[in-house]
Amino acid sequence: MKRFASIVALALSLTVFGEEVWAKCNAKFLNPLTDVCWDCIFPVSIGPVRAFNTRPDTSNPSLPVCVCPGVPPRLGLAIGLWEPARLTDVANEAGCFVNMGFKADLGLFSIGKSSVTSSGGDATGSKWQSHYYYYPLISWLGTVVDGLCLENTIFDIAYISEFDPLWQDPELNNIINPEAILFTNPVAHAACAADCVRSSGGGLPLDKLFWCNGCQGGMYPMTGDSNAHYGGVQASETITAKMIARQHRLGLARTTSSSSSALCTPDIAPIIKKSQYRLQLTRPRSVTSGRYACGPLGSSTQMIDSRREYPYKGESFGWLMWRKRNCCAL
Repeated sequence: MKRFASIVALALSLTVFGEEVWAKCNAKFLNPLTDVCWDCIFPVSIGPVRAFNTRPDTSNPSLPVCVCPGVPPRLGLAIGLWEPARLTDVANEAGCFVNMGFKADLGLFSIGKSSVTSSGGDATGSKWQSHYYYYPLISWLGTVVDGLCLENTIFDIAYISEFDPLWQDPELNNIINPEAILFTNPVAHAACAADCVRSSGGGLPLDKLFWCNGCQGGMYPMTGDSNAHYGGVQASETITAKMIARQHRLGLARTTSSSSSALCTPDIAPIIKKSQYRLQLTRPRSVTSGRYACGPLGSSTQMIDSRREYPYKGESFGWLMWRKRNCCAL
């Protein structure tokens, strides 16, 4: 009887105080020492030679020596590494800056919160708010590569979805990605199965299938919608991938790997190059070690799902984006 009474009391409290219970912002400042998987920096390469080749890697220059234009031309070593470069929050309520450790009152933009939607009683999708940060962690440390390879940006909040009227409206969002209409068909979606197998089976995603996000389905529309929600980790990975693709379309993200021109200056790329990204979960509980700690874009999240999402204090998510960087270093 005591157990039954406790269950009834809990049910009543969730009914009466449900809004407060489910609106908890689990924000916590990201600690770069304890919350970052530093093993994800590997493999490191000089020309075609890789060291600590324990994770899938993009192609590297065939020669160890490179030349960048200038007066005089600059001669250097063609190095490659995976750098922690960007952060994203994927929050179930407006104004929750998950990786920064605070909740902001955004006034009129703070109205409402995201939730799982349903059809016929079954969960089918979810909507989220998201924030995108410049996070040049290696540049702060000043290690591994020389000053000419380090990103010259500083920590900054580059994008806040609450201020973007296109973020929660897929139809209006076609203004920036009108090609989305070409990929809303079963044939295009079926092709994403190959991307899922490739990214989850020890390889990197297929850049030619740019409309796919591997096991998470399609990359379009580039909004805060996860159309096939089966867990918060999976849904937040979907939103993070869409956020990165969106930043490419807006000119805030560029190609930094493989191509010879990227050795000297990152290339403008309105279409995302998926193979140059890995994603590491940082919130609610960070994944800091193991083979699946920083999976390729679109890879299955089932290996990191366990105990990463929980009620009340574990329903908003943070992700650290690892980006492949090829550079001509002195």
